[in-house]
Amino acid sequence: MKPLMVANHAKWPAKDDPIFAIAGKAQEATRKYGSENVINSTLGALMNDEGKLIAFKSVFDTLKNMPNEEIAAYAAIAGMPQYLDAVVEAFFTEHKPDAHIRVVATPGGTGSIKEAVWNYTNEGDEILTSDWFWSPYQTIAEEGGRNIVTYKLFDDEGNYNTEGFKSRFKEIIDRQKRLMAIINTPAHNPTGYSVSDEEWDDILDFLKEEAKDLEKKIIIFVDSAYIDFAGVGDERRAFFEKFSNLPDNILVIAGFSASKGFTMYGLRNGAVVGISSNEEIANEFYASCVHTGRANWSNGNRGAMLTVAEIFNNEELKKSYLEEKNHYKTMLRKRADAFVENAEKCGLELVPYRDGFFISIPCDKPYEASEALTKKNVFVVPLGKGLRFAVCAVAEDKCRKAPALIKEVMDGLK
Repeated sequence: MKPLMVANHAKWPAKDDPIFAIAGKAQEATRKYGSENVINSTLGALMNDEGKLIAFKSVFDTLKNMPNEEIAAYAAIAGMPQYLDAVVEAFFTEHKPDAHIRVVATPGGTGSIKEAVWNYTNEGDEILTSDWFWSPYQTIAEEGGRNIVTYKLFDDEGNYNTEGFKSRFKEIIDRQKRLMAIINTPAHNPTGYSVSDEEWDDILDFLKEEAKDLEKKIIIFVDSAYIDFAGVGDERRAFFEKFSNLPDNILVIAGFSASKGFTMYGLRNGAVVGISSNEEIANEFYASCVHTGRANWSNGNRGAMLTVAEIFNNEELKKSYLEEKNHYKTMLRKRADAFVENAEKCGLELVPYRDGFFISIPCDKPYEASEALTKKNVFVVPLGKGLRFAVCAVAEDKCRKAPALIKEVMDGLK
């Protein structure tokens, strides 16, 4: 349809977000039947067993204890310096790569994706990611005239499909000469998969071979929004060390999100992190991202940034924060284990899960299945390739019940 007044590039069809639409139905059912009779697995946020949003006391006490003028003031365009230092510590912990690292504040992890796509791809470029992916990747890409293309995420054994990645990557970069690949790990949204250290070795060996052609510019965007809820300790961060001493024409960009790790969902606080063996390339990254930030959101949330900085500059606060985060990390793991165990018992097929907020269920009729489940007061998000169940939002006892209900509905649709 021809635009009425809007510019050609800004004409998009009006449509509702399917996640928020089904979340609305779940809230309506909760009001009608009571939370104890509803399984609401819709929004990707950590909820307690009563369905109330979890907000870390250590985080929000720190924020509320700040002087009003500190919270209200503008932040530095690149981000508050003490926050940028804290991001490096919080993100990498003991696994900081031997490289030049630059950090620029963004509004949540989404802002980091916007920065990377805009600054490291050209109009018309293809951006590579897996066939299970977070749908806003497509929104961000198409907003700038880019295109998302995919490879099959899993091989026949249920492991990361490195061969599929390599084949698709080579096909595009040989033609395009510049390629950004988005790898969402650890705790992939929506599957909960985490790329193993051995799989990373395979990926990086391939990329280093491709990088011998100096005309090729290789950009790997690592979307690690859910890293704080992956693994038991910090072992899921060990892969960061593999980004040490890479060829100059391989740039790693990582997305840091305080939304998940600090339960700052609506405060919109994150960072884009550049990792390069070349200092000039790292400095170019910083300048480019600061410019884009200024052009899009000017600056970030000063209070949220200073909260993260204060926690990581005060050993007592840091200890309280880490204890609180680990408590909820354990709760999440128990919920996921309950869901996976009971899926196995009832024969419900799952996409391979390792970590994080979400578990996915392959389904040929996801929208029909999701709609049918609402009649049982079970609310799951339909995706292109299946259903997404948010264990982050569902109590452990309900995670035990849900697989059999889902299996019953899916069997009825065959």
